[in-house]
Amino acid sequence: MNDQEPTTRSFRPGEWFGIFGEHATVILPPTEKARVAALWEMVDGGSGFDETLDALIAAGLRDLPGFVLVSEGEGVTRVVLRGDARASFTAGGETVDLDGSAAGTWVERSLHDVTRMSVEVADESGPADLRITAGLVRLSRLDQPPRATGEEPGGAGPLAAEPLAAEPVSEEPVLGEQPGASAEFDGEATQAVPYLAGEPLIEDETGSQEAVPDEYADEEPPIWVPTPPAPPAPPAPPAPPVPPVPPPPAVPGDEDHDGMTQAGAWGPDELARQQPGIPGQPPAPSVTARPVARLLFSSGETVEVDRAVLVGRAPEARRFTSTEQPRLVTVQSPNQEISSTHLEIRPGSGADHGTAVVTDMGSTNGTVLVQPGLPPDDLQPGIAVQLIPGAILDLGDGVTIQVANP
Repeated sequence: MNDQEPTTRSFRPGEWFGIFGEHATVILPPTEKARVAALWEMVDGGSGFDETLDALIAAGLRDLPGFVLVSEGEGVTRVVLRGDARASFTAGGETVDLDGSAAGTWVERSLHDVTRMSVEVADESGPADLRITAGLVRLSRLDQPPRATGEEPGGAGPLAAEPLAAEPVSEEPVLGEQPGASAEFDGEATQAVPYLAGEPLIEDETGSQEAVPDEYADEEPPIWVPTPPAPPAPPAPPAPPVPPVPPPPAVPGDEDHDGMTQAGAWGPDELARQQPGIPGQPPAPSVTARPVARLLFSSGETVEVDRAVLVGRAPEARRFTSTEQPRLVTVQSPNQEISSTHLEIRPGSGADHGTAVVTDMGSTNGTVLVQPGLPPDDLQPGIAVQLIPGAILDLGDGVTIQVANP
């Protein structure tokens, strides 16, 4: 599939939501209408596979009955299906069929050299296939490359060599398109003209032709009378002036000494990632001189905590600034119970100085912490907790981490 030019797809109108962007395609069931706007903003902004997947499952899978996520790049197509979604791919000359209902969580595959893709999420209900490169539509089926005109669903007929012309319009309009607009676009908005059965053809004052049924062929054509334009609306009265708001009284010791403060200007420090620890205490350094703890993984791997350590199925450091150098530790998760970036362990700051702290990064299935002499406790996402030597972290899928002295 072509990564250089905008990808053209064909879709059959339906009830599911299809979100198409430059790096990702998302399909959601009708029950997820409240989430469509936020995901469209992400996908349209260029979000890729991992970032979009994290957003989809951030609230858990219990309330997400089904979805499809597809991302293409550098010859690799990554796909995740869940629920009532089926997909078929032609990769390397072979056909790969995937069914989202075949797994308790989801079905995930990475395919190389994909030349054809078809996704079905419901019974096809639209009148005909339409085409799209990017946007938001309602669909029941997706094909890439576009399905040829007249090709039956699931057929392997040749692809159309030229764009579809004068196709019927879906009942659900594409984002930004008015109902009734024709499927063909030639640079100007055109209106679909309904043609009736029978002959002959008559021509009205606008020059367009319209078929007339046989039983009305001998009657006089109707006289076209233009509708007079509506009178212009009276101008709205000007809004009353808004009195200026007086500035708040100055607080002693809070004066602006340099006179260069700019309201509304966001500096990089305001958008920087917050460090764990107690507010008002000095933050922990990105790299410490000596490790504060040693992590013993159930796989046999040992990792020193002298900086931030990210653990997950496919951890990424995109949440960190350019000055930080986190250590990435990948763990196996056959049942997909561990999130791509599951948790973070780093040297503590302030009252936690000299120890390690753990933070769940909003994982799907959560993290269980067992401290020595204390009952098991579920970590709250985004809340840093100090680790005592001997503590055990349970990530799920049989993966545990024991905390020991360095």
